[in-house]
Amino acid sequence: MGNRLFVGNLSFGTSQATIEATFASVGEVREVTMPTDRETGQPRGFAFVTMGSPQAAAAAIQQLNGQTLDGRQIKVDEAQERPQRSGGGGGGGGGGFRGGGRGNRDRY
Repeated sequence: MGNRLFVGNLSFGTSQATIEATFASVGEVREVTMPTDRETGQPRGFAFVTMGSPQAAAAAIQQLNGQTLDGRQIKVDEAQERPQRSGGGGGGGGGGFRGGGRGNRDRY
């Protein structure tokens, strides 16, 4: 198990300081990251918390998952690494005749 946790179902009013204080009650907190919406700047309702050790992370999951924070029942789990994105865009595909399903035989 790693040190990085995903915290979901946060109230939009929950602050970074509140999350840090909540997790610090379980163990050392190294970092709290709260992603925001690009357009509005509002929190997206989840955060990532990096604990000081794998043991502290496991304790945080055990003690805080399902607990109420700012009126919401939070979800605490080990953060999953994002899958590597491919560099190109995709989308093409072969062209070709897409007519009535009989191929070219009836066209002439």
